[in-house]
Amino acid sequence: MRRLESVPRISIPDDAPPVLATAAVFPALQARAQLDYHDTLPGSEDVLIERIRHAEVVLNIRSSSRFTERVFAACPKLRLVSIWGTGTDHVDLAAAARHGVAIANTPGVSARSIAEHTLALLFAAARRIPQMDAATRLGAWERGQSMELYGKTCGIIGYGAVGREFARLASGIGMRVKLWTMHPAQYPGVEFVDLFDLYATSDVVSLHLRLSPETHNFIAAPQFARMKPGAILINTARGAIVDEPALLHALAAGPLSAAGLDVFTSEPLPKHHQLTALGNVVLTPHCAGITPEALQAGLQLAVDNIWNFVG
Repeated sequence: MRRLESVPRISIPDDAPPVLATAAVFPALQARAQLDYHDTLPGSEDVLIERIRHAEVVLNIRSSSRFTERVFAACPKLRLVSIWGTGTDHVDLAAAARHGVAIANTPGVSARSIAEHTLALLFAAARRIPQMDAATRLGAWERGQSMELYGKTCGIIGYGAVGREFARLASGIGMRVKLWTMHPAQYPGVEFVDLFDLYATSDVVSLHLRLSPETHNFIAAPQFARMKPGAILINTARGAIVDEPALLHALAAGPLSAAGLDVFTSEPLPKHHQLTALGNVVLTPHCAGITPEALQAGLQLAVDNIWNFVG
């Protein structure tokens, strides 16, 4: 592989809204590299190519920038894409390998933040906090409609860094935790259940999978049909892991009593989307991992990955 320049040319094609430019790590990055910085989204593949065509390194902020075969083919100088975040579903990894481009991400740095947000969504959905807040502000006095979580069963699908952290939090409030993972051999000594048992017995189902061809629409109508009546679904992973029409039906007709969602098939969630009309859903804007602490740690690791690659 061709060596990078001692002062590498780095493109940041998509810092929108800006997080990198206001981070503590940014001045040091400016001092060590030639930066092509953009605080707007590319909006198209052609614009993305234009922004990164001459770069050796891309520091990718937003997953809406998709790194396809065509993008890699059009950028022969590119040697590294350093992603701020864990997900790589917006990158054609096989194409990157064919074109000699390394891919780095920042796994684990947001796990605690995402797990805490997952717990917050669970409390909000189970206790109907948004609905009661709205009703109380209008003078109503609605009580007795909450679910107590102590002693309930929480089924956790995915046992990566976030899944493990959320399992700890759920256990900490007295929930019985059931676990499922695609890779049980990686965790000797951990007891996992099969999915049929998890769906059938869990009062709460929380998703912590990566999005891949294997997990796209992982939960659809057949899976909802197996779930316990009155169950709550929490998704802080990726929206496309859940079949959206099936989710809407499960919320309207059962078995779901509620859902807490931080991620959606289309983001930002379109105005007047069907989910926004449902009173048994708590919605947040894909922000679970964006606390100041997690943001700074993730951006620092994304930049450190660049320097480790440059050598």
